[in-house]
Amino acid sequence: MSAFPKITKINYEGPKSKNALTFKHYNASERVAGKTMREHLRFAVCYWHTFRGTGTDPFGAGTMLRPWDDGSNSVANAQKRARVAFEFIEKLGAPFYCFHDRDVAPEGRSLAESNKNLDVVVKVLKEEQRRTGIKLLWGTANLFSNPRYVHGAATSCSADVFAFAGAQVKKALEVTHELGGAGYVFWGGREGYSTLLNTDLKREQEHLAKLLHMAVDYKKTLGFKGQFFIEPKPKEPTKHQYDSTPRVSELPPRV
Repeated sequence: MSAFPKITKINYEGPKSKNALTFKHYNASERVAGKTMREHLRFAVCYWHTFRGTGTDPFGAGTMLRPWDDGSNSVANAQKRARVAFEFIEKLGAPFYCFHDRDVAPEGRSLAESNKNLDVVVKVLKEEQRRTGIKLLWGTANLFSNPRYVHGAATSCSADVFAFAGAQVKKALEVTHELGGAGYVFWGGREGYSTLLNTDLKREQEHLAKLLHMAVDYKKTLGFKGQFFIEPKPKEPTKHQYDSTPRVSELPPRV
């Protein structure tokens, strides 16, 4: 059953079109400098903003009411959401999508349950990719939303948290590889500090490097050919973040 029955595929109609649901300037088949615009502009739909955002802000609750989402954090609702997402992406004509592990499947009471939930939803994602031809641009692990990451993930002062983060990255890499992802992203939103009073910069950066090196090693074990990306976002949410844009000469030799 369609979630958007009144909306057809979004097409290019030119800048003079009065149709709100149309492309005015993006013509996927138009060739520019020897390539089509589709090749130049590899659009990807971000799962978290488009399907998990609720319209909340610091002063109010969510305002986005979606008839196809029952508001629960169940696996069944996650499966339904995945099918709706692919209908949306297909009608939009975007060639890619991307996600965090916790965007597509609910976190369970344990790591094993979380992984099981993810596997169930990944089956739907794989089916929809085959049906539509839409590809995964990249996947990643959400190492910031759960309260366990309040002091960081790889840079946490807790060995248990570091181990959990590593296990979560391991599973997210496996899933990204299974879905044919073109890359894998690291965003360390919690990898940083607000004050130097309780911070050991050298130790924390060494721990972050260790997790990245472990990920590189496991990537090779899996046979995953996608690129690794580090996404720097200064001051979001920590005042000082270890994720930065380094010069090539500063990159660790194995990353």
